[in-house]
Amino acid sequence: MDSLVSGTFVGAGSFRCAQCGYTLMLAGSDALADCPECGGSDFVRASLFGTERLSAEPDPAEGTLVEPAPAERAGQLADARARVKQPGDYLFYLEGKDARTVALTREWTRIGRSLAADVRFDDPTVSRRHALIVRQPDGVRLLDDRSLNGVFVNGARVDGKALQDGDEIIVGRYRLSFLSVAAEASAEPAPDAEQSSLRARD
Repeated sequence: MDSLVSGTFVGAGSFRCAQCGYTLMLAGSDALADCPECGGSDFVRASLFGTERLSAEPDPAEGTLVEPAPAERAGQLADARARVKQPGDYLFYLEGKDARTVALTREWTRIGRSLAADVRFDDPTVSRRHALIVRQPDGVRLLDDRSLNGVFVNGARVDGKALQDGDEIIVGRYRLSFLSVAAEASAEPAPDAEQSSLRARD
């Protein structure tokens, strides 16, 4: 694998520090800067998305892990919904083999590598302050919190985006899903309401 040094103009892609493994992702033909983690200047090209945290099944031919199939992801989301007991907004993600569901109950939810993050990922591809989820009266919004590697929703890099139920969010090597669980409306009217309706017609 070719080695690159900071100050070199490179195309868009992911680059891993040869000293500490920190991964940078560049969106354009920018010059590599020194590693923000250790100050190193030697980099190699890296595949940000060919990692174990972004996938669920091994690919024996490649020796890496690949993106889960749509049917598998749909099953994971259905299981997450079944475990939710209260209506509201949630983040769902896998931490190794463990499925985690986080209720978004605060106005601001911080995602990052910092110890102060509400949803913390201890991984070099995640910035200390990576993303914010903001709950507003008109909906839930995802914001890039000045991250190095960017924030992606349904495969597209975003600075800010209103979230819809089932949206897929990528933060570093982690894949999360936004779930908006509505209260179930009763299919049958309550007995008192039904009796009141009958009396009104009489």
